[in-house]
Amino acid sequence: MAPHDIRRPFKRAAISDQQKRRELSLQRQAQNRTEAQLQARRLASSILSFPNQNSDPQPLESVDLIPEPIVEEPKTDAGDISEIDIRQAARLKGSEARRWFASQLMLPEWMIDVPDRLNEDWYVFARPSGKRCFVVSSNGTTVSRLRNGSLLHRFPSALPSGAKTRDSSRSAQSYCILDCIFHELDQTYYVIDMVCWAGISFYECTAEFRFFWMNSKLVESGACEAPSTYHRYRFSLIPVYSCDHEGLQTAYAGAVSYVKDGLLFYNKHAHYQTGNTPLVLVWKDETCSQYVIDTDNKGQFPNQQQVVLELQDNGQLVTSDDPPVVLGCLNAYFIQETGLHSGNLVRFAVNDGGLTFVDGKLEKADLHYIGKVHRARAFADSYSKIVFQYMVRHSPLRIEHLFASMGTLSEQESNEVEMVG
Repeated sequence: MAPHDIRRPFKRAAISDQQKRRELSLQRQAQNRTEAQLQARRLASSILSFPNQNSDPQPLESVDLIPEPIVEEPKTDAGDISEIDIRQAARLKGSEARRWFASQLMLPEWMIDVPDRLNEDWYVFARPSGKRCFVVSSNGTTVSRLRNGSLLHRFPSALPSGAKTRDSSRSAQSYCILDCIFHELDQTYYVIDMVCWAGISFYECTAEFRFFWMNSKLVESGACEAPSTYHRYRFSLIPVYSCDHEGLQTAYAGAVSYVKDGLLFYNKHAHYQTGNTPLVLVWKDETCSQYVIDTDNKGQFPNQQQVVLELQDNGQLVTSDDPPVVLGCLNAYFIQETGLHSGNLVRFAVNDGGLTFVDGKLEKADLHYIGKVHRARAFADSYSKIVFQYMVRHSPLRIEHLFASMGTLSEQESNEVEMVG
């Protein structure tokens, strides 16, 4: 993008309360301290001991992901899923297991407005395309599990307590938890965040500290080296930049060793909080991602935007957010005729009436019923994803808007935090 001599800060009309929620999240971080060490130990225990849905023996070096059987099971109150302890989590199956594991990852919201102080308070990096997963090393083995709890790989690694070697001397408490994306083309785990290292929890640490620690410790451990007998898969760090003009341009257009799938933006002060957070944002366009517009269940780009919502007892159709956002309501007669039940995930197309916003809030949505979603899916779409997909089709948030929000190009320093794997 050609630079301009003068740029004034750019501000699009607000269509959400994303900025307000960012400020509230930072306030809650400062006020509320979680039991982070206990959380890390519980998570490590659950990922390593969670029973496989498939009873067939799997090879040590690689466990192919097999669709979980669809079994009707007693419902657990969705609001209580996050409160389940490890012993209960080990007995969960199907959608409830997926809900529990998904709640352990920190999930980014979609960027639907440009954050304040983007060039001062945020990092940016190119997100690898692949499978998002937790990697846990403990007691001489390493396990990776997808966000739905399914086993991806069980393997030896150079991570702390990640392989049974003669010189292994770490205690049973010396576990490690990494937030990764497995990139199949080069069979590499790209580390996007560090949750725990050698038994030390980083839940309450800022992203700035976590990235610094991750950069030094991962390389030091040997996990970034080529595969070997006691290190089956290579781990790699991702170049992370301060989100000024130069950093954003490098993340957006610079060459990387993996296939890009958009950009990730991290607030420098963000702790690792489970679930959706407005302090981590994902953004895409056609230059940095192959899949900007969502595909349907056949892998095709639908003519109309499709959304997945959850049906509640009162007939309301809501998103997966906490608290949920209401996009519509079905009457009792329609629910009975279609055989829908409370808790069902339902797919809709966005008709020509689209989404209507008033004073930054969703006023109404013109939706057309398509049908129920396959029961293997556990969650409705988030509000930010629905709005981002709508913006892509009608008024996209472009890279030029991100640059323009920073003001002038002059006298801005590039404060790059580069992590080379």
